[in-house]
Amino acid sequence: MRALHHPDVASVTLPGMLNALADEVRLSVVRQLAEAGGVVCGQFDVPVSMSTLSHHLKVLREAGLLRVTPEGSFRRHELRLAEMETRFPGVLTSILQAA
Repeated sequence: MRALHHPDVASVTLPGMLNALADEVRLSVVRQLAEAGGVVCGQFDVPVSMSTLSHHLKVLREAGLLRVTPEGSFRRHELRLAEMETRFPGVLTSILQAA
């Protein structure tokens, strides 16, 4: 399994983060990650195909919101909440509470 690029927190922009969260499916994924702490790819409860989910996960990862780590033959997705709170204090927490 090839390693995935995770942007440095300092390079994450507020417009990029908000753009990634503007989609209903991606917001649902982030909400599920916040509640569960980490989710293996096939365990998300979303109304889209696996290929569409993969696209949404890529958008969130490239926006700096997710950390993806190999776990056996699967990938575990975790929300970079603490890092985002350091970069943009209160923004992601407020969005999750409002969602």
